[in-house]
Amino acid sequence: MAVRILIVDDDDIIRESLATVMESRGFLCTQVANGKLGLEQLEKNEFDVVVSDIEMPEMNGIELLEAANLLMAQSSFILITAHASVQTAVEALRKGAYDYLLKPLNFEDLVIKIEKLMQHKELLRENQALRQEINAQYDFSNIIGESPAIKQVFETIKKVSNSESNVLITGASGTGKELVAKAIHYNSPHQHGRFVAVNCGAITETLIESELFGHKKGAFTGAVADKEGLFKAAHHGTLFLDEIGEMSLTAQTKLLRAIESEEILPVGSTTPVQVHTRIITATNVDLENAVAEGGFRDDLYYRLAVIEIKLPSLKNRQQDIPHLVRHFIKKYNRQMNKSVTSVRPQLLQQLMSRDWNGEVRELENFIERLMIFAKGSQLGVDSLPPDPLNPIKIKTTASSETLKNAVDEFERDYIIEELVRHIWHRGETAKSLGISEATLYRKMNGLNIDEDELKKLS
Repeated sequence: MAVRILIVDDDDIIRESLATVMESRGFLCTQVANGKLGLEQLEKNEFDVVVSDIEMPEMNGIELLEAANLLMAQSSFILITAHASVQTAVEALRKGAYDYLLKPLNFEDLVIKIEKLMQHKELLRENQALRQEINAQYDFSNIIGESPAIKQVFETIKKVSNSESNVLITGASGTGKELVAKAIHYNSPHQHGRFVAVNCGAITETLIESELFGHKKGAFTGAVADKEGLFKAAHHGTLFLDEIGEMSLTAQTKLLRAIESEEILPVGSTTPVQVHTRIITATNVDLENAVAEGGFRDDLYYRLAVIEIKLPSLKNRQQDIPHLVRHFIKKYNRQMNKSVTSVRPQLLQQLMSRDWNGEVRELENFIERLMIFAKGSQLGVDSLPPDPLNPIKIKTTASSETLKNAVDEFERDYIIEELVRHIWHRGETAKSLGISEATLYRKMNGLNIDEDELKKLS
């Protein structure tokens, strides 16, 4: 799309010459003789750039700029000024003008300024689009599920996102702790800062201080240059410390001081550096037990766990599995350019019956493998080559904590199998089970068998 330029100048020769040069470069130009007419154009039309003289009758260039700001016009201003009014032009820059040119005009300079301005605007648009894409990727809606357990997590995340409080996320490996941390960051006042993640368990005790707080050149062997550290990198953003339970007591002491004072001391430096960083931590161990056993500082624990979010295990939110499967199918359809639309009922029943020891991450990896080998529009067990290390296994009732739970699990699995076998015909299913249709309906409600959700994947 051609760049739209509004030229505002009471000198007919300059104005028309500018328009001739700009149009020869492919720009679309509109000419007016003073600021008042320029404002009328801005009220009616959109322009990418306004090239305006400062000294004009009726309304000068500065007044036009101020009026455009009140209109919230998206146009960028380049002002034309004589040597005597350079100070006025500088003042205009403070009010939002992009740049200014001195008389006599060099038309080639103006063309270069406009081209650079449009490149800058395009970069801003791309940056905004990228930020919107990132925000959408970590929007609350990407935390998938309808179970009471995950809905409670969702509500907590919404409440804590707008606060400055530190958050501790707990849960088994694979439950999505980093996804929750990113959802908090990208929906918080810190979203314009960086999200910096570090796995505390992957950094040796001798290096973690340098990683977190930075170091000065020559502070130790191998420190060949200054390093800012992760706290400084996350200044005005969020620092996500994963596996915080793996941090040594020595490092915990230094972390506590940094959090309390909001300043860090790089290794080898005597000058503290102020930082304003939100801290989100995560662990798959019981920190309260670690505190009781002396492996974790209690004062640091209370600093980190101002708000604690406990992520439920997938075995406690089995009704979310169809939602998750559908989400992962959509994700890998995009990534792999495939068009899988459904899951065979037998596979879905097995997915819902399986013990996912690796939690949501294991489920996603399994769906990804199925998607790689899928040939048609349906996923089935036959989509995946045999894997002796990770076969699909039906969960047995021996894993249940009580007899009632065991019976419920068996009954739920058996009813789903019969519903699938009779293509969701409740009358035929009830007949094969030897119960009335009303009884079947009550059992489906009591056992959380969501027919609509299961059908969407079948």
